Amino acid sequence: MTSSWGGPAACPERYRQGKQQLAAAFGLEVVEMPHTLKPADWLARNPQARAEDLMQAFADPSVAGIISAIGGEDSIRLLRHLDFEVIRKHPKVYMGYSDSTVSHLACYKAGLGSFYGPSIMSGFAENGGLHEYLRLSVQRLLFEDGPAGEIRPNPDGWVVEQYDWTDVASLTRQRPLNVPLPWRYLRGQGVVRGHLLGGCLDVLDMLRGSRCWPSLAQWQGAILFLETSEDAPAASMLRYFLRNLAEQGALQGLQGILLGRPGGKLAPSRFVEYDDALLQVLDEEGLTELAVVTHMDFGHTDPMCVLPYGAMVEIDCDARRISLLESATLP
Repeated sequence: MTSSWGGPAACPERYRQGKQQLAAAFGLEVVEMPHTLKPADWLARNPQARAEDLMQAFADPSVAGIISAIGGEDSIRLLRHLDFEVIRKHPKVYMGYSDSTVSHLACYKAGLGSFYGPSIMSGFAENGGLHEYLRLSVQRLLFEDGPAGEIRPNPDGWVVEQYDWTDVASLTRQRPLNVPLPWRYLRGQGVVRGHLLGGCLDVLDMLRGSRCWPSLAQWQGAILFLETSEDAPAASMLRYFLRNLAEQGALQGLQGILLGRPGGKLAPSRFVEYDDALLQVLDEEGLTELAVVTHMDFGHTDPMCVLPYGAMVEIDCDARRISLLESATLP
């Protein structure tokens, strides 16, 4: 469904490829909601229609799961039109990332776990077919019983090159892989556990104080996961956001922080800027023992792994291993 930018109408071939590759990989029947294929400018003017699609998707018993078509920048405009009770009464899979952080926190507010992972047009529509790392993560999290177990780094490398989605010829042209980078275990000792809570930094910054912002109690004991968009916001934005969490009292209650590989066309040599900003705030707050892992394979990086909101995760700092102890929780 389209809760943000109207990408399916703007780039129909890219959208069609994502649908086909998703259906082929997992044996799904993909259907649109009433306004999914509306022109992008119409959807921009009608956030209520997008909200209606989301509510209808949750309420419809024939719909087993909801996958975001693509991100954007204005899903926050849907919030006033959402009925959290509809989400609570009709629990089902919801997956997306980036601007879908809004819908994820709405689900969390309603007591529903969800899945921070690929969208139809970014991830499932990957040029030349799905990356195996993404396929296996989706398979384990959404189609197999029990906890997914260890989340491992992607051994095959990652892509950052962007092709024009309106260029049909590029849809089958595979993007070049960058050399794999190890995850960085910056701090922490022993084993810590907590429930996953977070999303895209750019969107979370917009959501502070909104009706779906987590309560202080919900932050307590959490493992915060954060990633940045393709706009490549400066590391200072991460510093400002974490200082705000500290002022709320939320940062002090965390069990750990997971940071995704920075989004956008940043040179890997600059990734450390985000690490430094994060550690600076933790030092300011005296949180020098908090478990911190960075450069992870989720968010605005391809291929990405799936993270389940609300599920318990374990960080073994000594063994350098991260494991999901349960699937996304349902009410």
